[in-house]
Amino acid sequence: MEKLTVVKVGGKIVEEEQSLRQLLADFKSISGNKILVHGGGRSATTIAAKLGIETQMVDGRRITDKAMLDVVTMVYAGLVNKNIVAGLQAMGCNAVGFCGADMDIIRSVKRPVKEIDYGFVGDVVDVNTDELQLLVEQGVTPVMAPLTHDGKGQLLNTNADTIASELAVGLARDFDVNLVYCFEKDGVLSDPDDDNSIIHELNMELYREYKADGSIAAGMIPKLDNSFKALSNGVKSVVITNANNLTKSSVKRTVISF
Repeated sequence: MEKLTVVKVGGKIVEEEQSLRQLLADFKSISGNKILVHGGGRSATTIAAKLGIETQMVDGRRITDKAMLDVVTMVYAGLVNKNIVAGLQAMGCNAVGFCGADMDIIRSVKRPVKEIDYGFVGDVVDVNTDELQLLVEQGVTPVMAPLTHDGKGQLLNTNADTIASELAVGLARDFDVNLVYCFEKDGVLSDPDDDNSIIHELNMELYREYKADGSIAAGMIPKLDNSFKALSNGVKSVVITNANNLTKSSVKRTVISF
């Protein structure tokens, strides 16, 4: 099978002009088929503030009421997504922007209210990668924004790490998929206060130990849960690293394995 690289990137990397330009140049240089999944939460928070809409977060996760859903739809599927697509086109990479509602790629259900009401946040229930496969095979690079839909006309805000994992799993039937999570650190850290404490290889047993002692917590947990889920469902490899290391054969990365 042909190789496919799914890269998820978020944070200030996709929201600042200089870092975005470098990211897209590195992404373009990845050989073979590729898909880019992006976030954009900082921009959403900034624009919401300008509109007088308060941002509420619980354990690093955004509460998405109706007003905030309008903001994240504008920012994720509009501003950030189209800036990325335009940047890739300028580099000769033929890209097209999507969210989960386009071509019915990703359906979700609104997260049920338990201790916390997350509002219009979606949990993925169905992934349809048939059309994406055809586009990729034609040399087109999909760029996916972190929004899904429920099939009844409702858009839902959905974790970008989850979207990357779900797409990787869906496409693993037709490609050898490598999933790369990029963020501001060089990898998963055993000490969150020490940027040099990179865990170079992380398996499930170690993951449980680090979670139990609190070394791995908060926003890193969903990323790692998605990583192990992807590996258990046919994805060939998962790496977590800094976006600056995307095309470098650097030891500064965490390789996830069972």
